[in-house]
Amino acid sequence: MKLSVVGSGRMGQGLVKVLSPFINGIVWGSRSVEKVNSLIQELNCEGVVPATYQAALNGDVIIHSLWYKDLLPFITENKEKLAGKILVDIVNPFTDDFSDFTTEWGTSAAEEVQKLLPNTRVVGAFKNTFFKVLQTPINHGLQSDVYVTSDDEEARREVMGLLKPAPFRILDGGLLKNNRTIERMTLFEREVAQRYGHYPYVSFRIFGNEETI
Repeated sequence: MKLSVVGSGRMGQGLVKVLSPFINGIVWGSRSVEKVNSLIQELNCEGVVPATYQAALNGDVIIHSLWYKDLLPFITENKEKLAGKILVDIVNPFTDDFSDFTTEWGTSAAEEVQKLLPNTRVVGAFKNTFFKVLQTPINHGLQSDVYVTSDDEEARREVMGLLKPAPFRILDGGLLKNNRTIERMTLFEREVAQRYGHYPYVSFRIFGNEETI
């Protein structure tokens, strides 16, 4: 399956850096191909292909790293090109000052994206993982959990399989509605991490029997 990453901000850079050793030929789309080409050299991401946003949408699985306010017009504009694809949604719908959410309690960013893209299989992932964790994914020998959610079970399995070699515990997070909890817990973990001085190196990990996960 061909993987594309859309966006060259901190999360986009972190995802490409951490996934490129395990997934060959990632297409990295940005408004500026020159910027991406420079980042590929700077981050030493071998085998990554720089591209425009539009070229990146030719992938089978597309991970976007756009802010929620930028994502909605982007997917509306590219609705037809995204049809039949798997779109991995990593965004949290925070307000500009990170004090609250722009969505109501009874929904999530992932669900709103799926509503706008009925012919695209939307998968949620990496919502609980801040960019610093992507830069250094192993902490005292422990891996961050990544919860993969989708209303399409096949798409969920495909993304889990694609991400399995990466240095995270890839867990089946169930349906998209579970992002209502994941997204809000992410804002909570940010607040706690700031209070105790280790933000933005923060993520989730569920304790339990390691042999069953």
